[in-house]
Amino acid sequence: MLPFLLLATRAEDAAAEGEYRSFLRFTGLAPSNLHRIRVEQEPLPALRLEDYSGIFLGGSPFNSSDAEDTKSPTQHRVERELGELLDGVAENDFPFLGACYGVGTLGRHQGAVIDRTFAEPIGPTEITVNDDGAADPLLAGLPLRFDAFVGHKEACATLPAGAVLLASSSSCPVQMFRVQQNLYATQFHPELDVDALVERIRIYRHAGYFPPDQAETVIERAEAASVTWPPKILNNFVRRYARC
Repeated sequence: MLPFLLLATRAEDAAAEGEYRSFLRFTGLAPSNLHRIRVEQEPLPALRLEDYSGIFLGGSPFNSSDAEDTKSPTQHRVERELGELLDGVAENDFPFLGACYGVGTLGRHQGAVIDRTFAEPIGPTEITVNDDGAADPLLAGLPLRFDAFVGHKEACATLPAGAVLLASSSSCPVQMFRVQQNLYATQFHPELDVDALVERIRIYRHAGYFPPDQAETVIERAEAASVTWPPKILNNFVRRYARC
């Protein structure tokens, strides 16, 4: 099988390793079949799409809607390189799934409005799948309502032209969308279970998602949730696009 590619941008080693473990676990892929590149550490090398079955983009501390003059040189480089990669991905309708940061990255590339209107605090939220989502292969086997973990400072306020909305929540109208047939983005995190989210809360307690002294309260809320369905999206992506 041709490997899948995970593009990661988390500078903290603990967060980056935790994210990789989660993607391995919920895709069911062996490390040899999930090639990871930490784009925040080094320039993205020249990639041949034909060498991969599909591409995952993990979450990120970066926000595409940040003012340009506040972005670091690393963020500017990462955004430029991901944009160039997405040029080829979109041109070839190549399998792509971006989690959280994927909404800002794919959405912005395709002309969406990405801003701070529909930010959500870290924790569980109920996702509602619409008719288009119910018919989409990546949501096959999931109920029309399920809980997922979110935590983001920006979101998609207006979909790109031609994009198909697949799922929403009461506090964020764009939770999952598709571009063409094979490009996907979720605002929620399909790679997170409770333990992984708790680890991430501790790592990012000073990152502005919540007051640092409320970290234990945020953790208690996460631990009380039942989030089991979102990882199936990752498994569905692999099952659909794995190729020799």
